[in-house]
Order: sequence, then structure tokens, then C-alpha cells
Amino acid sequence: MESARSTEYPPRLRLDELLEELQGRIDGVRGTQDRVHSLLEAVLSVGRELDLSHVLRRIVEAAVVLVDAEHGALGVIGDDQRLAGSVPAGVVEERTEPTGRLPSGHGVLGELIRHPQPLPHPLPPDGNSEHPACHGLPPNRPPARSSLEVPIRVRDEVFGHLHLTGKRDGEEFDGEDETVLSTLAVAAGVAIENARLYEETRHRQRWLEANAEVTRSLLSGVDETTVLELIVEHARRILSADLGVLMLPVAGSDELQVALAAGTEAEAHRGLVLPREGTFGGAAFTASEPVTSTDVQNDPRITAGPQRWEGLGPAVAVPMRTSDGVGGVLSLARTADSPAFTQIETDTLLGFAGQAAIAMKLAERRRDAEQLALLEDRDRIARDLHDLAIQRLFAAGMTLQSTLRFVQHPEGSERLLRVVDDLDDTIKIIRSTIFGLRSHEAGPAVQGLRVRTAKTIEEAVPALGFTPSLRTEGLVDTDVPHSVADDMVAVLAEALSNVARHARAGAAEISLVVASGRLTLTVTDDGVGIPGGGRRSGLRNLAERAEKLGGELKLGEPPNGGTRLVWAVPLPE
Repeated sequence: MESARSTEYPPRLRLDELLEELQGRIDGVRGTQDRVHSLLEAVLSVGRELDLSHVLRRIVEAAVVLVDAEHGALGVIGDDQRLAGSVPAGVVEERTEPTGRLPSGHGVLGELIRHPQPLPHPLPPDGNSEHPACHGLPPNRPPARSSLEVPIRVRDEVFGHLHLTGKRDGEEFDGEDETVLSTLAVAAGVAIENARLYEETRHRQRWLEANAEVTRSLLSGVDETTVLELIVEHARRILSADLGVLMLPVAGSDELQVALAAGTEAEAHRGLVLPREGTFGGAAFTASEPVTSTDVQNDPRITAGPQRWEGLGPAVAVPMRTSDGVGGVLSLARTADSPAFTQIETDTLLGFAGQAAIAMKLAERRRDAEQLALLEDRDRIARDLHDLAIQRLFAAGMTLQSTLRFVQHPEGSERLLRVVDDLDDTIKIIRSTIFGLRSHEAGPAVQGLRVRTAKTIEEAVPALGFTPSLRTEGLVDTDVPHSVADDMVAVLAEALSNVARHARAGAAEISLVVASGRLTLTVTDDGVGIPGGGRRSGLRNLAERAEKLGGELKLGEPPNGGTRLVWAVPLPE
């Protein structure tokens, strides 16, 4: 029902100007005092509402009563200068059969659009649709002897028209009826403008609230998936869309990956990786401008990927732009036969997507800054451990060793030697910790096993949907050779992949222990367990890795259900 109007409206009509124009028109009403009173009541009734649909309903109902018409309708002109909608009143509301297609912008309607002046017409009693006054009107309209068309203007544009047919007394509409409706049309134009401004204000308020929630979530550390869900759901809710899809660029390629899809046919979009060329979202990404479609299911621009728009009609895709470029694409679609996305809706969605992209970029930079601060703090801790703790422990061990020659009792000497050995072990553990702290940004050949284990778990989190807990014990970074560590990391990655694909788990625990010359990896989940007769090629590979190193793979079921995988191998001396 929206036409192509600017989002910036001129100042509202001043009250004194409205009253002056209404007074001039009311003076032209020669009827009784009751009719003038009814006109004023109608003007006040129309002006009380702020909801646009209620305003339109009150206007057409008041018009039918004021001129004693059998039937009335208020037609709203759309972007293409055709009738976009109609609000009926009178006997037509009681009719159950369809009244035919909406007027097409020719005949009376076209004349009103081109020359917005009242147009009274006598109509043929047989309802002949070839009559000039009937051109463009519904063919099943109620038969009547006369009609009256009055345009409703909002400032300098024709918003729509009032169409009245058939006076109840059988007479034709006269000049006084025309004056009464013209007066009502003036008040209606002001009421419609106020309702539109109110509606636009509420619309912008909803977008501001959505932006605030997205920004607040990002800056409070909420995970990115939850924030993407917020962006899509807010956009769908505010614009009454049936499907929302958010796509992000794949690094180092010309492809877009569906990061999130929600609503009708969402399953057909999830997980897709599509080229930018030949896709609806890719067109918006490449052009860095909004792209719209009135029938996305049959849009000729969509040539790549599987069928995924079935049952959908109007669609819009907007780029998520920042100063660094386009960071993604947000697409919305409505079911077929739904109203198309208007220019105002497209503009506000573009602004929302841009604000969300900026918030995501700021959150990313904040995480980078926090990571840098964390690494700097680890370096400081490593230096302090090396320069202070290890040196003091080493000095304490040397002192104890030099004290041995003063201890004559054999048991006392033995205890001192055990303390010295414990200090040596403690120094090894601290050195291993220092090595782990300083190897987070190094390659796999230099990184400690703790870091590689943590990174493998982190990479599996998106597929798992949760973050497993990790426990390490012993000299993991110093006592495990690189070749064994490589196998262990591969086993862990395969085990977590199995949990994600088959276990339907909600939590998992990982234990990495170096003790008694053995490395033991334990992965425990709370899922459905290993089904009997299922494929076990992945597990066979894990067992072969253990056997190659002289170890073994064991599978079991914890007391509370799920699966426990234990991969243990001996370590070379």
C-alpha cells in the first residue's frame, strides 16, 4: 500500500491552515445544521486515529454516511500508479462473491491520478462496464445510478481516492455531496499523513531497539552464532518476512557461505556454499547495493546452486557494508502473493545491516585487542616464571645438595635427595608451562601439545554446538615426541568429528594425561552411544594409529550413558 515516497516528510499541515480550509469548504455546504454537525464529527473521528488501517477504515465509513451512499471504497495508489489496495464499506461488505480484479489505473482512476479533482458520474442502470465512468472499476460492483470520485491528497501527491456509488434515495450525487466529500478528503489527507509519520516513527524505533540489542550482545562477549541469529530474527520480525538468510564471504575465494537461515524453507539454505555469480545474495554482495525481486523463485538472476526458493515470492538482499568493504549479505523473502518490499523497507533494512556489520567489526577488533593483551600477559608470566621462580627453585635445590654433606643420618640424606628430585620435576613442569605460554602463535612443529589440543577443540566447537572441557596432567609439552603428538591430534579431531556427526551429545570431556611413560587421551560424551552394526571405519583408523605406536584403543560406556573413547600409547624413554 506504499507508493514511492521519500522517507523525509514535509512539516505537518498547520492546524490554523487546516481549520481555514475546512471552514471555507463547510461554508459551501448548504444543507441543514445536522449535516454540518455530522461533517465536523466525521472530521474529528478521522483525526483521532493513529493506526493507518484504522484511519482508512474510518474515512470510508464516514464518507458513506455523509452522502447516504449504498457503497463506498477507498482505493490506495501504489508505486506503479495502479491501485494497490481497497478498503470497502457499505453493502459490498456483505457480498460473498469476489468483486473482480482491482482497477488498473485507466478510466476514472487514471483521470483522478492525473487530475485530482472530484468527478461525479451518472452510471447506466444496467451496470454496463463499457460506460466511460465504469472503466477500471470492478466488474461485479453493486449496480447504481450514479457515482462520485474524490481524490485524497497528502500534500502534493495523490494518496488514493474515495469512490461512492448509489444514493439510497435513488437520486444522483449533487454539488453539495461533492463539497462534503471534498471537505472530508482534506481532513483525511492530514490524518493519513499523521498516521504515516506515526507508523514510520514506530518502525524506526523498532530498528533502533534491534540495533541496540545486537550491539549490546556483541560487546558483552556473546558468541557470534547467537548474534547472527539476533540479526536475522529482528529483520524477519520487523519486516514480516517468512525467510531470513545471512551469508558471509569465504576467505580466499569468490564464494559465500550460509552462516544462518531461519524460517520457511530454511533447511534448503543451511550449510550451502555458493558462488557470488548466479545467486541472489551474490548479486547484492558484488554490487554492494540492495537487490530486490518480486518473484525470487523464478528470478532469472539465480542460476547457481540447488532449488531453494520454492513457494517464495518477494525478496530483498542487502549488503552488510563497512568502511573495509562488504562483510556479508542479509536476505529476506516472503511467501508468494505477499506484498513486495517497499523502498522504505529496503532502505531501513540496509541501514540495519550496515549497523550490524559495523558492530561485528568493532567486536572483532575488540577480541583482537583482548587476544593481544592476553598474549602479552602470557609473555610476562613466562618471563617471571623463568627469571624468578625457576632461578629460586634451582638455587634452593643447589643449597639442599650442598647441605647433604652435613647430614650424617642416612634417612635424612634420603629425604633431602627426594626433595631435590621433586624440585627438579617442578622445574621441568614450569619449563613446560613456559613453553606452552610462548608457543600459541608458532607453527605446529613448535607449538606445545597443550596448545594444539586446545586449538583442535576450538575448531570443532561450531560443529559440536558446545565447548568441551579439557583437563591436562603431566609433562604434556616436553615428554611427548612430535610424531606421537601428531597422531594424538589427528585422533582427537576424528573423535570430536564422530561426536558431532553421530552422538547427538550436549557435552563432552577431554582428558590428556602423561604419566608412567604413557600418553592417554580420553574423550567422553553424553550422547546416544555407538549403535550396533554401524560403520566403524573411522574407529578402525584410530585403533591402527594406536597399534602402530604399540598402544591400544578402548571404547566403553560411562555409567550415565554416552561413549568413552580411550586412546593410550607408550612414550619412548
